[in-house]
Amino acid sequence: MGNNEEVPVKDFQYLSKVLSNCGSSTRKSSGLKSGDTGQGVRAWIKQVLSQDLAFQHIKVIYPTAPARPYTPMKGALSTVWFDRYKISNDCPEHIETIDSMCKLLTELINEEIKNGIQKDRILLGGFSMGGCMAMHLAYRYHQDVAGVFALSSFLNKTSLIYQALRKNESILPELFQCHGTVDELVLYSWGEETNKTLKSLGVTASFLSFPNLYHELKKDELEELRTWILKKLPEEIMKTNK
Repeated sequence: MGNNEEVPVKDFQYLSKVLSNCGSSTRKSSGLKSGDTGQGVRAWIKQVLSQDLAFQHIKVIYPTAPARPYTPMKGALSTVWFDRYKISNDCPEHIETIDSMCKLLTELINEEIKNGIQKDRILLGGFSMGGCMAMHLAYRYHQDVAGVFALSSFLNKTSLIYQALRKNESILPELFQCHGTVDELVLYSWGEETNKTLKSLGVTASFLSFPNLYHELKKDELEELRTWILKKLPEEIMKTNK
């Protein structure tokens, strides 16, 4: 049976690890979010769905990480995955903080692999900055994971991800992306441009638009995500592996 846990993890902000341990197949999905604790994110999802994001064969864990100084907030501490020079797709990425967090998250991924989780049974994803972080992890460092999801997220126009994919010859993880059409923080056009650029560089990607949705989660969106997770990590396959 799947269950949900809230776990504080040093150096990690919000990481939702979707694990299953049925038979010989173990599965994991990591979801990242900025500006909240694991407990807060779980409560937010539960409020939107009127229930936990739970699966019979998948275990969901919400770890929490410490805050860091955040330039768009004039250096105030905020639980964000990395720093930004400003909230815009038309400026350089803050590579130092992105790469340092990629290394820390890679340690967590490697730890789960050592515990028996197959790399091609891992999904990485998140909301807002967490989705961006997940794309950096998957498309620059872990191109052999099962997939990526990004909700209300975007990449900068000169992202290192694009540079990495231009040199890539491997099969890339599938991307599941959602965005609200009236998002006032991460503009809809930024998410749409990100999706189109990734597609042009060989990523198999979907892009779901949600009318009248701001920078927030919606029940229909989470239900679409649930369906996608089950497609990537189906219970039926796990039963045949017993």
